[in-house]
Amino acid sequence: MVEHRYLAPGWFTRNVFNRLVQWLTKLGISVMGSRELSVRGRVSGEWRTTPVNLLTVEGDSYLVSPRGNTQWVRNLRIAGNGRLRVGRRTEEFTAQELSDEAKAVVLREYLRRWKWEVGAFFDGLSADSSDADLAAAAPGFPAFRVLLRPPS
Repeated sequence: MVEHRYLAPGWFTRNVFNRLVQWLTKLGISVMGSRELSVRGRVSGEWRTTPVNLLTVEGDSYLVSPRGNTQWVRNLRIAGNGRLRVGRRTEEFTAQELSDEAKAVVLREYLRRWKWEVGAFFDGLSADSSDADLAAAAPGFPAFRVLLRPPS
């Protein structure tokens, strides 16, 4: 897999699925861990939002981009922080991008939880894939550790 991998969402995902998940999340209904991610645009500085799946592994929270080097990934790399929202509850966070070597465990858990939703983007990988296969695929799947900030 290539580090610059990007799979654009199709019409159904953009216009139906993402909007439905985002609407439910704004109402306070998290669909299998969904959150509304807000990150400042790297050029405009304006807040940009998209639905994401927040993964928890051994008490730590992660964001994974199954579509690769998306706009939210590019923005988060520059901004280094953002907001996660469910209903009226908004949590601010800082992000630490994971090295490719650290991604296998996170990718495995992400696939265990959401393969039904994102499996098509993982080219035959599953939660049962070998560590070597997950490590080989890691550069194509940006992942960030989410460090929630205490409320001020």
